[in-house]
Amino acid sequence: MSKHASPAEYLLLSRGQWDGNASREDIQGAIDRFYAWYDRLVSEGRIGPGQQLGMEGKVVSRQAITDGPFTEAREVVGGYWFILANSLEEAAHIAAENPCLAYGLVCEVRPLDPVRASAYALTNETPT
Repeated sequence: MSKHASPAEYLLLSRGQWDGNASREDIQGAIDRFYAWYDRLVSEGRIGPGQQLGMEGKVVSRQAITDGPFTEAREVVGGYWFILANSLEEAAHIAAENPCLAYGLVCEVRPLDPVRASAYALTNETPT
């Protein structure tokens, strides 16, 4: 008897900026197709809540709270969603269907780690 693992959550980050050569009509068409794609995936239970991020923000560090975000245009996070999939590969294939990719945006897909952080564990935040 085979045991099927239950789907896991993956964070989808929308990054970058629209192609400067694309018309507003083309971009709006991609946005409209995105919401149709998103609504379909929500109804199928394959994507969860998320949304576009506002343009303002603050950067908080031990030194100060400053206006931000201060990232390069290609690194700007414009929105986030949660994908429900059986693997990182499946989540990436779902993200690859995003109509906005054709107009310059990039999606980053990351697994959510259910394990609590530890100073003794190797993580993204561990110095190399």
